[in-house]
Amino acid sequence: MQANMSTFIYYADIFGIIVFALSGALTAGRYRLDPFGVMVLAAVTAVGGGTIRDIILGIPVFWTIQSYYVGVIFFTSVFTILIIRKPKLVPKRFMLIADAFGLALFAVLGTQKALSHDFSMLTSIIMGAITGVAGGMIRDIICNQIPLILRQEIYATAALLGGGLFVLFSELNFSENSAMIIGMTGSLALRLVGIYWQVSLPAFKFDDELKG
Repeated sequence: MQANMSTFIYYADIFGIIVFALSGALTAGRYRLDPFGVMVLAAVTAVGGGTIRDIILGIPVFWTIQSYYVGVIFFTSVFTILIIRKPKLVPKRFMLIADAFGLALFAVLGTQKALSHDFSMLTSIIMGAITGVAGGMIRDIICNQIPLILRQEIYATAALLGGGLFVLFSELNFSENSAMIIGMTGSLALRLVGIYWQVSLPAFKFDDELKG
Protein backbone atom coordinates (compact mmCIF):
# COMPACT_ATOMS: atom_id res chain seq x y z
CA MET A 1 0.00 0.00 0.00
CA GLN A 2 2.79 2.39 0.96
CA ALA A 3 4.69 1.62 -2.24
CA ASN A 4 1.57 2.03 -4.37
CA MET A 5 0.80 5.39 -2.77
CA SER A 6 4.38 6.59 -3.27
CA THR A 7 4.19 5.61 -6.94
CA PHE A 8 0.87 7.41 -7.31
CA ILE A 9 2.22 10.58 -5.70
CA TYR A 10 5.34 10.47 -7.89
CA TYR A 11 3.40 10.27 -11.14
CA ALA A 12 0.69 12.64 -9.95
CA ASP A 13 3.40 15.15 -9.06
CA ILE A 14 4.84 14.87 -12.57
CA PHE A 15 1.35 15.31 -14.02
CA GLY A 16 0.82 18.42 -11.87
CA ILE A 17 4.11 19.90 -13.07
CA ILE A 18 3.13 19.23 -16.69
CA VAL A 19 -0.31 20.81 -16.24
CA PHE A 20 1.05 23.94 -14.56
CA ALA A 21 3.88 24.23 -17.09
CA LEU A 22 1.36 23.86 -19.92
CA SER A 23 -0.76 26.58 -18.37
CA GLY A 24 2.21 28.92 -18.28
CA ALA A 25 3.26 28.05 -21.82
CA LEU A 26 -0.24 28.62 -23.21
CA THR A 27 -0.41 31.97 -21.43
CA ALA A 28 2.90 32.89 -23.06
CA GLY A 29 1.35 31.98 -26.43
CA ARG A 30 -1.56 34.33 -25.84
CA TYR A 31 0.93 37.15 -25.30
CA ARG A 32 3.09 36.11 -28.27
CA LEU A 33 6.25 35.60 -26.24
CA ASP A 34 9.39 34.10 -27.78
CA PRO A 35 10.51 30.52 -26.93
CA PHE A 36 12.57 31.74 -23.98
CA GLY A 37 9.55 33.60 -22.63
CA VAL A 38 7.46 30.45 -23.03
CA MET A 39 9.92 28.46 -20.93
CA VAL A 40 10.17 31.17 -18.28
CA LEU A 41 6.39 31.36 -17.84
CA ALA A 42 6.11 27.56 -17.87
CA ALA A 43 8.82 27.27 -15.21
CA VAL A 44 7.51 29.94 -12.83
CA THR A 45 3.99 28.52 -13.06
CA ALA A 46 5.12 24.95 -12.45
CA VAL A 47 7.69 25.36 -9.68
CA GLY A 48 7.29 28.95 -8.47
CA GLY A 49 5.09 28.01 -5.52
CA GLY A 50 7.33 25.20 -4.33
CA THR A 51 10.40 27.40 -4.73
CA ILE A 52 8.93 30.15 -2.55
CA ARG A 53 7.84 27.55 0.01
CA ASP A 54 11.30 26.01 0.29
CA ILE A 55 13.01 29.41 0.54
CA ILE A 56 10.66 30.45 3.35
CA LEU A 57 11.18 27.14 5.15
CA GLY A 58 14.95 27.48 4.77
CA ILE A 59 15.42 24.12 3.06
CA PRO A 60 17.03 23.18 -0.29
CA VAL A 61 14.78 24.12 -3.21
CA PHE A 62 13.29 20.85 -4.45
CA TRP A 63 14.02 21.19 -8.16
CA THR A 64 17.71 21.88 -7.54
CA ILE A 65 17.96 18.42 -5.97
CA GLN A 66 15.60 16.54 -8.28
CA SER A 67 16.64 17.96 -11.64
CA TYR A 68 14.11 15.94 -13.63
CA TYR A 69 11.60 18.71 -12.87
CA VAL A 70 13.59 21.03 -15.14
CA GLY A 71 13.52 18.41 -17.89
CA VAL A 72 9.75 17.97 -17.58
CA ILE A 73 9.22 21.73 -17.86
CA PHE A 74 11.58 22.00 -20.83
CA PHE A 75 9.91 19.22 -22.81
CA THR A 76 6.43 20.52 -21.94
CA SER A 77 7.42 23.95 -23.26
CA VAL A 78 8.88 22.51 -26.47
CA PHE A 79 5.83 20.30 -26.97
CA THR A 80 3.56 23.32 -26.55
CA ILE A 81 5.54 25.40 -29.02
CA LEU A 82 5.81 22.69 -31.69
CA ILE A 83 2.55 20.78 -31.35
CA ILE A 84 -0.12 22.76 -29.58
CA ARG A 85 0.84 26.32 -30.57
CA LYS A 86 -2.68 27.76 -30.21
CA PRO A 87 -4.45 27.70 -26.81
CA LYS A 88 -7.75 26.95 -28.60
CA LEU A 89 -6.50 23.44 -29.36
CA VAL A 90 -6.60 22.63 -25.63
CA PRO A 91 -10.18 22.56 -24.25
CA LYS A 92 -10.57 25.15 -21.53
CA ARG A 93 -12.61 22.79 -19.37
CA PHE A 94 -9.85 20.16 -19.52
CA MET A 95 -7.25 22.68 -18.41
CA LEU A 96 -9.43 23.88 -15.53
CA ILE A 97 -10.02 20.34 -14.27
CA ALA A 98 -6.38 19.34 -14.67
CA ASP A 99 -5.31 22.54 -12.93
CA ALA A 100 -7.72 21.78 -10.07
CA PHE A 101 -6.09 18.37 -9.66
CA GLY A 102 -2.62 19.94 -9.62
CA LEU A 103 -3.76 22.54 -7.10
CA ALA A 104 -5.16 19.90 -4.74
CA LEU A 105 -2.06 17.75 -5.01
CA PHE A 106 0.46 20.54 -4.49
CA ALA A 107 -1.49 22.07 -1.60
CA VAL A 108 -1.41 18.79 0.32
CA LEU A 109 2.18 17.92 -0.60
CA GLY A 110 3.32 21.40 0.43
CA THR A 111 1.55 21.07 3.75
CA GLN A 112 3.04 17.63 4.34
CA LYS A 113 6.54 18.86 3.54
CA ALA A 114 6.30 21.76 6.00
CA LEU A 115 4.98 19.45 8.73
CA SER A 116 7.82 17.00 8.09
CA HIS A 117 10.27 19.81 8.89
CA ASP A 118 8.55 20.45 12.25
CA PHE A 119 6.71 23.64 11.37
CA SER A 120 3.42 24.45 13.07
CA MET A 121 0.09 23.29 11.66
CA LEU A 122 -0.96 26.81 10.64
CA THR A 123 2.37 27.55 8.98
CA SER A 124 2.20 24.22 7.17
CA ILE A 125 -1.28 24.91 5.80
CA ILE A 126 -0.14 28.31 4.55
CA MET A 127 2.93 26.73 2.95
CA GLY A 128 0.64 24.25 1.22
CA ALA A 129 -1.49 27.06 -0.19
CA ILE A 130 1.62 28.90 -1.37
CA THR A 131 2.83 25.73 -3.10
CA GLY A 132 -0.44 25.46 -5.00
CA VAL A 133 -1.14 29.07 -5.96
CA ALA A 134 2.05 31.16 -5.95
CA GLY A 135 3.29 29.95 -9.34
CA GLY A 136 0.08 31.10 -11.02
CA MET A 137 0.33 34.42 -9.21
CA ILE A 138 3.83 35.00 -10.55
CA ARG A 139 2.66 34.06 -14.06
CA ASP A 140 -0.24 36.51 -13.93
CA ILE A 141 1.89 39.33 -12.50
CA ILE A 142 4.47 38.89 -15.27
CA CYS A 143 1.63 39.13 -17.80
CA ASN A 144 0.20 42.20 -16.06
CA GLN A 145 -3.00 40.44 -15.02
CA ILE A 146 -4.80 40.45 -11.69
CA PRO A 147 -3.87 37.05 -10.21
CA LEU A 148 -6.65 34.47 -10.26
CA ILE A 149 -6.59 33.99 -6.49
CA LEU A 150 -7.28 37.69 -5.93
CA ARG A 151 -10.44 37.53 -8.00
CA GLN A 152 -13.73 35.86 -7.11
CA GLU A 153 -12.64 32.36 -8.11
CA ILE A 154 -12.59 29.68 -5.39
CA TYR A 155 -8.91 28.84 -5.71
CA ALA A 156 -6.80 29.70 -2.69
CA THR A 157 -9.74 28.65 -0.51
CA ALA A 158 -9.61 25.18 -2.05
CA ALA A 159 -5.85 24.99 -1.41
CA LEU A 160 -6.31 25.99 2.23
CA LEU A 161 -9.08 23.42 2.65
CA GLY A 162 -6.88 20.65 1.29
CA GLY A 163 -4.03 21.48 3.64
CA GLY A 164 -6.41 21.92 6.55
CA LEU A 165 -8.04 18.55 6.01
CA PHE A 166 -4.66 16.86 5.77
CA VAL A 167 -3.58 18.39 9.09
CA LEU A 168 -6.91 17.62 10.76
CA PHE A 169 -6.98 13.95 9.83
CA SER A 170 -3.30 13.55 10.61
CA GLU A 171 -4.05 14.85 14.10
CA LEU A 172 -6.91 12.34 14.32
CA ASN A 173 -4.30 9.60 13.86
CA PHE A 174 -5.29 8.67 10.34
CA SER A 175 -2.43 7.25 8.31
CA GLU A 176 -0.51 9.81 6.27
CA ASN A 177 -1.73 8.25 3.03
CA SER A 178 -5.37 8.42 4.14
CA ALA A 179 -5.01 12.01 5.33
CA MET A 180 -3.43 12.98 1.99
CA ILE A 181 -6.23 11.37 0.00
CA ILE A 182 -8.88 13.11 2.12
CA GLY A 183 -7.12 16.45 1.79
CA MET A 184 -6.70 16.17 -1.98
CA THR A 185 -10.28 14.99 -2.44
CA GLY A 186 -11.71 17.86 -0.38
CA SER A 187 -9.63 20.47 -2.20
CA LEU A 188 -10.43 19.04 -5.62
CA ALA A 189 -14.14 18.79 -4.85
CA LEU A 190 -14.38 22.42 -3.72
CA ARG A 191 -12.50 23.66 -6.78
CA LEU A 192 -14.69 21.60 -9.12
CA VAL A 193 -17.83 22.96 -7.46
CA GLY A 194 -16.55 26.45 -8.22
CA ILE A 195 -15.82 25.51 -11.84
CA TYR A 196 -19.03 23.64 -12.68
CA TRP A 197 -21.54 25.73 -10.73
CA GLN A 198 -19.59 28.99 -10.96
CA VAL A 199 -19.64 29.38 -7.19
CA SER A 200 -17.39 32.22 -6.10
CA LEU A 201 -16.58 34.41 -3.16
CA PRO A 202 -18.38 37.78 -3.04
CA ALA A 203 -16.45 40.64 -4.60
CA PHE A 204 -15.55 43.69 -2.53
CA LYS A 205 -16.93 46.79 -4.19
CA PHE A 206 -16.09 50.30 -3.10
CA ASP A 207 -18.14 53.24 -4.25
CA ASP A 208 -15.90 56.29 -4.05
CA GLU A 209 -18.77 58.69 -4.68
CA LEU A 210 -20.10 60.32 -1.56
CA LYS A 211 -23.82 59.98 -1.34
CA GLY A 212 -25.85 62.44 0.64
